[in-house]
Amino acid sequence: MNEFDGIARRRFLGRIAASLGALGVAGCDRLSQTDWFPKVLGVADPLNHKLARLATRKTMAQEFTPADLSPTFRSNGTSEPDNPQYAALAANRFADYALQVDGLVTKPRRFTLAELRALPSRTQITRHDCVEGWSAIGKWQGAKLSALLDLVQPAPNVRYVVFHCADPMEEGGTAPYYESIDMDDAYHVQTILAYALNDAPLPTKNGAPIRLRVERQLGYKHAKYVMRLELVESFANIAGGNGGYWEDQGYQWYAGI
Repeated sequence: MNEFDGIARRRFLGRIAASLGALGVAGCDRLSQTDWFPKVLGVADPLNHKLARLATRKTMAQEFTPADLSPTFRSNGTSEPDNPQYAALAANRFADYALQVDGLVTKPRRFTLAELRALPSRTQITRHDCVEGWSAIGKWQGAKLSALLDLVQPAPNVRYVVFHCADPMEEGGTAPYYESIDMDDAYHVQTILAYALNDAPLPTKNGAPIRLRVERQLGYKHAKYVMRLELVESFANIAGGNGGYWEDQGYQWYAGI
């Protein structure tokens, strides 16, 4: 699949998302509770995943120019985690934040925000396509996930990176929201742990202090408020066992576009 094929597929699915929004779909939660929407996602999922495996890691999501930036970049999902630990970190401007990286790695460790900023980084202007029916173009800067993985040295049998987040999965709950990607996407050049949006520190509503940007996938894969990375061989012992909160609600695990 060449770059133009990828762009065409992104635009096609973007039109589907926009059409759903025009029908008055209020958000991801309502969609997940319908009988039909998970089936719609399911139709495209096997083909999308197969195409992704056939494509090389060098296949890129479309990037834009500063002139294309959206006037505002709205929040998707949670806009402020209902979590006392997160509130304390935010009150101190995340001076005490540390990203825990563990699981099947040779060198588990914690990364402060300063250490993440010191890692090899990438800046990219990309479009966020949300299943709620909207899109926005933003300029993201963050640490290359591949650079972080090189430091912790994943075990040979690792297949997935699981992102555990500060926001609870359910209102009033304590179990953390989670999402995951495979190692192909983890090492992709456009996969970053973003700490800046439009040349400013990442706002709370957009996932401060760190959010995943995995540009070849739909918005619900871009985990916000990331607190821990766990490298695993399977999802057997991870929450609902499907690789992510929305996947546990019936969404497809691979949301590549």
